[in-house]
Amino acid sequence: MKKIGFIGAGNMGYAIMKGIVNSSLSGCSLSAYDHDKDKLSRLSEIGVNVCHSGLEVVQTCKYVFLAVKPQMFEEVLDALAAGVTEETVLISIAAGITADYIRSRTRADAKVILVMPNTPLLLGEGASALAKCDKVTDEEFGSVSSIFAECGVTAALPEDKMKEIIAVNGSSPAFIYLFAKAFVDYAVKVGIDEKVALPLFAQSLVGSAKMLTDSGYSIDELIKMVSSPGGTTLAGLDELYKGKLTEIVDHACEACTKRAYELSK
Repeated sequence: MKKIGFIGAGNMGYAIMKGIVNSSLSGCSLSAYDHDKDKLSRLSEIGVNVCHSGLEVVQTCKYVFLAVKPQMFEEVLDALAAGVTEETVLISIAAGITADYIRSRTRADAKVILVMPNTPLLLGEGASALAKCDKVTDEEFGSVSSIFAECGVTAALPEDKMKEIIAVNGSSPAFIYLFAKAFVDYAVKVGIDEKVALPLFAQSLVGSAKMLTDSGYSIDELIKMVSSPGGTTLAGLDELYKGKLTEIVDHACEACTKRAYELSK
């Protein structure tokens, strides 16, 4: 029985737990702790064992997800440090938190895996980047990777790129939602019901994503395929170029990465 624990049952922690429950993974036992009792109340409904402390989670489970905000790590790690053994695998999903920091507050040889997931895990459509740090075996890394693979797409990255990847997959859903809101707001402005516009635009996102991953065409080729000379798409693209959309996205990603370094411990 693979014993998996969670310290933190907020949006992301719950999404991963729900993803595991809904996946084809077998032989998993889930336990969790959160200081917010309201968050814990929904866990028993999906078969998660509720613990009374983070220390209890660590003492019970080999794989322990640290699903709390970066600002809470010092307090959380200090509370569970006594239960961390040479076999414990600590999995951080917090932006900016380093393996060295986790070891400094638990044990010098602690096994650490860094993960940057995203909330579409809740629907089994996540995109997660993982970094295997010192002491972690290939089998242990494979076990953690398989959890995220059951809930979407995964990619292994070097530890020193885990802050830069946040903008690409961790924060990008929020950026995409804002982009979607602008299109839906336009539709409403010109008299199209939101209930009509949102599904059409959402499916356009889904289809476009599949074209990016499965069509074999490059991004530039895909743009050209939609852009007939003198047509409507080019007229719209001209405005996006004038507004320097790609530069704005670059600035957003840089700001995201900068904040990750500010949060780094």
